[in-house]
Amino acid sequence: MIELRKFADLGGANHGWLTTKHHFSFAGYHDPERMHWGALRVWNDDVIAPQTGFPPHPHRDMEIITYVTAGAITHKDSLGNVGRTEAGDVQVMSAGTGITHAEYNMEEEETRLFQLWILPDRTGHAPSWGAKPFPRGERAGRWVVLASGREESDDAEALPINANARVLGATVKAGESLDYPLGGRSGYLVPATGRVEIDGQVANARDGLAIAEVETVTIKALEDSELVLVDTV
Repeated sequence: MIELRKFADLGGANHGWLTTKHHFSFAGYHDPERMHWGALRVWNDDVIAPQTGFPPHPHRDMEIITYVTAGAITHKDSLGNVGRTEAGDVQVMSAGTGITHAEYNMEEEETRLFQLWILPDRTGHAPSWGAKPFPRGERAGRWVVLASGREESDDAEALPINANARVLGATVKAGESLDYPLGGRSGYLVPATGRVEIDGQVANARDGLAIAEVETVTIKALEDSELVLVDTV
């Protein structure tokens, strides 16, 4: 099963400083048919104006992954962590028993990012934060695991999360294809840029593709594309 969720049809809001689209029910947007996909609970597509951002606010018992597509985001939290994550790179915050954080666009240009929330394997983990660069050039024609809670050799360099899930990135040239072995698990794919086709479904940049009951998914790039995929139970 592959379901196309077009960007234009997603729920969302415009707060002036923040324009956001929600692939799943979030905040003021509620759709009982789009509460989660496996353990993937949130996929927000955020555009943050320069010199603005999210003021300090709390979370608990959620794995929160931020994939920056343009600009940069600056993180501060109650554990004393401070960091700046640039386009193409990733940060992970395990909210665990509780953490307060702020996310600001301190740049002179807008920041675009995907914010993903994945349900943890259990409650009560210790909170933590980490970030890492993942050069886009190293993802050409192949998957790179960006964040993972699985113990596999390909996941050794990924940012750790407390969930039976992986977040992966790849870049694919127009006319080329890339496979991913889902093995019947749930997958959610978004082209950050470009245009792709899966089993006759064509997804443009920032559209979502919900995938289930598929052993191996084959993604054909109709344009040069940057892909982000969540593989989850």
